[in-house]
This record gives sequence, structure tokens and C-alpha cells, in this order.
Amino acid sequence: MSVDTRTHTAPPQDPPSLKTVTANARRRERFSKAMTYVLFGTVMAAIIPLVTLIGAVIYNGWPAINWEFFTTVEPLSYRERGGGYAAGIFGTLYMTGIATLVTVPLGIAAAIYLNENPAGRYTKIVRFFTDVMTGVPSVFVGLAVYALLVSGSGGLGLGFSTLAGAAALGIIMLPIVVRSSEEMLRLVPQDLRTASYGLGARQWQTTFKVTLPAAAPGLTTGAILAVARGAGETAPLIMTALGARAIITSLTGQPQADVGLLMLDGFRQPFAPGIERAWGGGFALIAIVLVMSIIARTIARKSQI
Repeated sequence: MSVDTRTHTAPPQDPPSLKTVTANARRRERFSKAMTYVLFGTVMAAIIPLVTLIGAVIYNGWPAINWEFFTTVEPLSYRERGGGYAAGIFGTLYMTGIATLVTVPLGIAAAIYLNENPAGRYTKIVRFFTDVMTGVPSVFVGLAVYALLVSGSGGLGLGFSTLAGAAALGIIMLPIVVRSSEEMLRLVPQDLRTASYGLGARQWQTTFKVTLPAAAPGLTTGAILAVARGAGETAPLIMTALGARAIITSLTGQPQADVGLLMLDGFRQPFAPGIERAWGGGFALIAIVLVMSIIARTIARKSQI
């Protein structure tokens, strides 16, 4: 009598249907929904104060906004109604414009060096000082510029002036441009550089004709952030530009006006007309930054066409 020694295997089971939801999938779905609600809550927690602040500035500053506000200077007495912040708006644009013309090209050039030469001799030094300057309080920048440019004892003795104010704003803006531009250049795909090198382009040609155009929107955003930071600064200008109520065009020899300085003077006095003009100055400052952002993004978008 023969014995069947063959092993009997169980019949193959059908694979689970794709419509079947396992316990692990349900747990992941609940966790994903919970994280979505948490992220939405954090975004709202950041947006609500911002919207409230902008709404308060617009609500309180809109009554002071008219053509006279942008074309006339503030009256000598805070009790008087009328007048405007023409001197402050001109001074803010003047100093911020000078700082932008210097810091944006210099900052992008430094970012190119850091990105294209990660093992360069001065890479670690430049990155270290950039990181340190990013966290330095702006009032210390004002003190440094005061000691180097404004003060006559140990400095150049230029006095309170447009140039001193622009120098302070430039020092504040420079590390922002460098760090943001470096990150944007780093995000450019390496395949684009490799393809350019494969076509016989040199490194400088690849940088200026491939890398920079590809990173143009990000570079523009970094420049906008720097300009917004510089235009909204007040602390360093107290020790460098000092402030004025007249439109000043000279670079040295005279204190320069600024919207933030005029707002500071307006808010710390008790008269309603002066406080109303100060709210209008905040509204004008937000509008200036918005217009600069729109212009910069328009230029960046056209440069990609």
C-alpha cells in the first residue's frame, strides 16, 4: 500500500480589494485630517493679526489721505489740520532707493559667490558674517553708522544726512538679500547647469544666462523683502538721518526726513490732527511697499518672457 507523500498547499487567496479600507489606512487618514486642521489653525493665527493690523491702519489713516497729503509738508504746529508727509515720503524713497541700488547687486553677487564656490576660501567667512548681521538689532546698526559716519570724533564727521541714513538701511538690507538670493540660486536644478556646460558654455555664461534668469522670481522676492524691511525701519534713522520737515535733496550736510520718524513724532504728541497724519503716514508706507512689490514682480515676470 503506497503512501501519498505530496504536500498539500492551501488554495491561493484573492488579493484584497483596492476599495477595502484597513485600520492602518483609517488611522493615517485621521492623522492627516488632524494635521490639516492644525496647519489651518496656525495659518489663521498668523493671518488674523496681520489683517487686523492692516485694517486698523487703513481705517485710521484713510481720512488723512488726499492729494495734499502727498504733495505738501507737515505744518509747524501739530494742532493745525491739513498738510502732509511729502518730505517723509521723499526721504524714505530717497534713502531706500540709494540703499537698494547698492545692496541688491552686491547681495546677489555675494550669493552667486557662495552658491558657485561652496568650498571657497572666503565662503565660510561671508556666510558667518551674513548670519550674524541678520540677527543684529537695527538700533546697533544705527549706533555703528553714527560712530563711523555721523560723529566727528573718530568718524568721518558727515553729520546727520541722507547718506548716513542710506548706509544704515543698506547694512540692514544686505544680509537679507544675500541669504534669500543664495537659497533661490540653490533651488535652481543642477540639470540646467549641466546642460549649459554640455553645450560648451563657461561658468560665468551659465551663471548669467541660465542660473540667474531661472532664479529671477525668487531673487525679486528677496529684494522686495529687503526693501520692505529698509523702508519700515525707524530706529537706525534716529541716529543717522535724524529727521526733517522739509524736502532735502542733498546727500550730506542736512538731516533727512522719513515717514517713520514723522510718525514717531506724530504719535507721541496729544493733538488729534498730528495723530491723524501719523496714521496716514502708516497707510502711505504700506502703499509704497505694495507699489514697489507690484513693480518688481512685473519686471521679473517680463524678464522671463
